[in-house]
Amino acid sequence: MVFEESELLKNLPTQFFATLVAKVNEKVAAGNDVINLGQGNPDQPTFNYIVKALQEQATRPINHKYSQFRGLHGLKVAAAKFYKDKYGVDLEPESEVAILGGSKIGLVELPWALMNPDELLLLPDPGYPDYLSGVALGNVKYKTFPLKRENNFLPDYQDIDEETAKKAKFIYLNYPNNPTGAVATKEFYKRTVDFARKYKIGIVSDFAYGALGFDGYHNPSFLEAEGAKDVGIEMYTFSKTFNMAGWRIAFAVGNPSMIEAINLIQDHLFVSVFPAIQEAAVTALSDPQEEVEVEGLVSKYEERRDAFVSAAKKIGWNAFVPGGTFYTWMPVPEGYTSESFADLLLEKANVAVAPGKGFGVMGDGYVRIGLLVEPERLIEAVERIAKLKLF
Repeated sequence: MVFEESELLKNLPTQFFATLVAKVNEKVAAGNDVINLGQGNPDQPTFNYIVKALQEQATRPINHKYSQFRGLHGLKVAAAKFYKDKYGVDLEPESEVAILGGSKIGLVELPWALMNPDELLLLPDPGYPDYLSGVALGNVKYKTFPLKRENNFLPDYQDIDEETAKKAKFIYLNYPNNPTGAVATKEFYKRTVDFARKYKIGIVSDFAYGALGFDGYHNPSFLEAEGAKDVGIEMYTFSKTFNMAGWRIAFAVGNPSMIEAINLIQDHLFVSVFPAIQEAAVTALSDPQEEVEVEGLVSKYEERRDAFVSAAKKIGWNAFVPGGTFYTWMPVPEGYTSESFADLLLEKANVAVAPGKGFGVMGDGYVRIGLLVEPERLIEAVERIAKLKLF
């Protein structure tokens, strides 16, 4: 027998990047040396001190049992201390911290937990594609707001009309930004809190790349803004800061009512995360090696950014120079869409990039470059592209 998918599944957005992965795999399988700059998967291993902590914790029988439904108290305490030390933000561990199996889970489940069908969610364009999965699964409506280069890819809240602002229940923000590499300022977050209060909108700050700031820039947390906890939450993942993408561990912090709703829906969906991973996450946040390891990682990405941006500039391909993340956001040459340009680079240069169209309408004039190979390969990718004489 064949069983038909539910209408809910049928309404999920197409996974745009699954197509890119298939194209790259096809080229590689044919024996081509593809330089893959289209991915967003950290290429460095998890820091050794964290791996050792997991190895030790995995041997403890207590960690082989079901986890506590709402996560280990020790991890919540460590997350609260981490935010106090890094950002000066005070958090009550039990009521203002929720443990997540990766921040994607929190971002996708939030509309189920805190919105009713047909309520309005505001999303950035360009933005992380999986935000739309939450829209579909939560059966809510959405509108986008533009991120423009002339505003350093920060939203101008005046672009959101009065009627839309009054209807909106939540807004998602993501800085440092995927895909553009733009960074936010404390002044921007102050304006954000003012906007949220004026229109009674909840803020969801996706802080996935929070640790990755270049040129000595320390990315502020949204929660540093006065009154931020009154209007929203922030989600912090271990994936980018600690190269723990496959471990699936993160946390949300901030507004107690939003945290409780997330905890409640997770009571019904999960039995939290493998306790040994949570214990290793405590070590990740609190071990003295954390600061040194993260500084080294940021330095590596900055070196790669500089190598790529400099090489591209020499051929007349000028980047929006990222202030954070591990991406560069590159304009598409005249006469191409982001998808046709990406297809050309893969076909003629064996270089894979992510078409900006996958991040929204406003992204179609760009491609995203992942700084997830060594500088020599980044320079080689530019040299291959230069031979196409597009710039």
